[in-house]
Amino acid sequence: MKIIETAIADVKLIEPTVFGDERGFFMETFRQSLFESECCERTFVQDNHSRSAQGILRGLHYQTKQTQGKLVRVTQGEVFDVAVDMRADSATFGQWVGYYLSAQNKRQLWVPEGFAHGFYVTSETAEFVYKCTDYYAPQFDVSMKWDDPKIGIEWPLLQGQAPILSEKDSSGISFELAPKF
Repeated sequence: MKIIETAIADVKLIEPTVFGDERGFFMETFRQSLFESECCERTFVQDNHSRSAQGILRGLHYQTKQTQGKLVRVTQGEVFDVAVDMRADSATFGQWVGYYLSAQNKRQLWVPEGFAHGFYVTSETAEFVYKCTDYYAPQFDVSMKWDDPKIGIEWPLLQGQAPILSEKDSSGISFELAPKF
């Protein structure tokens, strides 16, 4: 695996080594020792899997307690995946990074604790899987506005159309009002 630095030091883009031939492919998607030496020491306690249609945007989400680091990837389709630094004492506070993750490029993104996270589906459908460092705790869940101008995420909206949002994400709070770490 190749670990790639991003514009936000603690967020890492991970490219697996893929071995393929006419039968298909093989790749290692996670190795604890490599993750610890190249990213950080974490224990993952929960794996999640979602499926979404084109134009759906999920996020921006984080938990104020039982904070979750997430190692995310796409097993079918493509998404534009975003991490926003919510750590008030960070040099990159309020900044974001975004990357295309797809079944084709097989990239993963490490989104540490202290970041809001979201993704937008650019393909017809996408299956999104991720490991979490803590359990989902809905009582501590925050949904921040996906289009907050203070953050200024450049979402690759298809034909400039507004994304499809859940009720929770439609009523997300502003970056200014969102709890910080």
